[in-house]
Amino acid sequence: MITEIGIVAGEIWHYLDGHKNALFSQVVTAIDRPKELALMSLGWLAREGHVVVRQEGPDLRVSLRR
Repeated sequence: MITEIGIVAGEIWHYLDGHKNALFSQVVTAIDRPKELALMSLGWLAREGHVVVRQEGPDLRVSLRR
């Protein structure tokens, strides 16, 4: 499972690299992965300091830390 989380984290990173920022729901739709797996991967990226995550209404706004 840890390998799959890492792979999806890479997919999220690549998606965000092509976009200035995005709502988490847009990222999940774009990478076509289960929301729960994407959340674990986003947590990994956040813990490593690679992304900035902000609450925006009921969704999350995510961007790469530059």
